[in-house]
Amino acid sequence: MSVTKKIPMRQCVGCREMKPKKEMIRVLKTADEGIIIDKTGKKNGRGAYICSSKECLEKAVKNHGLESSFKMKISDDVYELLKGNI
Repeated sequence: MSVTKKIPMRQCVGCREMKPKKEMIRVLKTADEGIIIDKTGKKNGRGAYICSSKECLEKAVKNHGLESSFKMKISDDVYELLKGNI
């Protein structure tokens, strides 16, 4: 009997589409470091996911996707950091 492994899905804060977790960028809110990009996907904290495309980043900025996920104001430095990783 073959067992198929479940692929974890996450919703993009920009386009609101469900995609596999490994294809997305995890943005993380931590108590001590603030807002960072989690490349490992395993750090502790509140995470939000965004697709690896400029269109989704622009949509996330326009609809305040990260701000609503983290319930706080997001600085422009975080968006510049994301632009560098896309």
